[in-house]
Amino acid sequence: MPASSQTRELLADAPFVVLLSARTVSMLGMAFAPVALAFGILALPGADAGTLSIVLAAQTIPMVAFMLVGGVIADRYSRARVLRWGQLLAGVAWSAIGVMLLTGFTPLWLLCTAAAVAGMAGAAVYPALTGIIPDLVPAHLLQQGNAWLSMGASAARFVGLVASGAVVVWLGGGWAMVVGGSLYLVAATLSSFLPHGGSLAQPEGSPLRQLVDGWSEFRSRQWLWVCVLQWAVMLLVLQAAQGVLGPVVANAELGGASGWTAVLGGEALGAMVGVVIAMLWRPHRPILVGTLLTFAAAFPQLLLGLSSPLWLVVLSAFFMGIGFDLFGVLWMTTMQREVPPESLSRVASYDALGSLMLGPIGLLLAGPAAVHFGVHASLVGAGVVSIATTVFALSFPEVRRLRSRHLSSPDVARAA
Repeated sequence: MPASSQTRELLADAPFVVLLSARTVSMLGMAFAPVALAFGILALPGADAGTLSIVLAAQTIPMVAFMLVGGVIADRYSRARVLRWGQLLAGVAWSAIGVMLLTGFTPLWLLCTAAAVAGMAGAAVYPALTGIIPDLVPAHLLQQGNAWLSMGASAARFVGLVASGAVVVWLGGGWAMVVGGSLYLVAATLSSFLPHGGSLAQPEGSPLRQLVDGWSEFRSRQWLWVCVLQWAVMLLVLQAAQGVLGPVVANAELGGASGWTAVLGGEALGAMVGVVIAMLWRPHRPILVGTLLTFAAAFPQLLLGLSSPLWLVVLSAFFMGIGFDLFGVLWMTTMQREVPPESLSRVASYDALGSLMLGPIGLLLAGPAAVHFGVHASLVGAGVVSIATTVFALSFPEVRRLRSRHLSSPDVARAA
């Protein structure tokens, strides 16, 4: 079926349009956080890279710790309700941080508490979102549906980053955080219109048994756990680079918030291009193609570490955005087709847990690394590690050989 026909079929599906709208608005809210939080914290009296590391780690650690719980909940109960409550909690938490920054009442423990609530909300949203897509989208439209959701998210990130940078420069990080939190609340309202289907894994079953079953599904697929290991290490250095080290370099050498916004905006613009490619291209070996694309993650880190001009860093971030979002669409579509629907949210939670589990360590190590090795040397080291992780993943046969299950029509989908 041509991509245009698939698009018309998708956009005629009211539940998918609601999901697309809610997801896009929530990503618009999320896009305000990186610039607003980083420069809002750094502007506090006595704050430094270490302070920013602590607050970001306070968000990421609970998200990682509660990810498996979120997966079990999303398989046991209505994924629409789980998605709505996660967005609601995130909206309240980000708005609270904005109010603290605006009022000047910013005790570190309270900032960390609000960040932790936002992290726990994220632990519910990702597994529920991954599982609800095949609940709402026909099998033959999965890649197109994932691509449209990614397009909305990428466009929202780009618009949100540009808008948040402007709000931070003109009004400060506090107002930017309040706007971001309010957008999450709008997304939660939209999610309330999603159909509240029943659970796939029976609520009366043992949560621990369901967690073990989800682990069995996860570990039985080499391509799945190998790529998760790759991303665990890659996100460790990426969190350090984008969460702490990059903003510090931007603050000193690239014009502050406006320069860092340009870098993140370049990545978001590249992500939109990557999604357009995903709408048109269905590679026969999606995991191989996606993994090769992750080589691009190293270049912004290396260029920042080498004090390259801003335009070159932005260009490298653009290509990283292409690679990351094309990988994301291929990855999610492959997982949705290869994993049984009743286990999908739990497998997605193992995916997210494994991928994110080292992120807090990267955030906590970023500050000390900047002090002991220097910001630039730390960024170069991060780039080298990123390259090594991709080489590691490509050494496994299933990563290179797994073939896509193409479904081009409803009849083929039913036959499969």
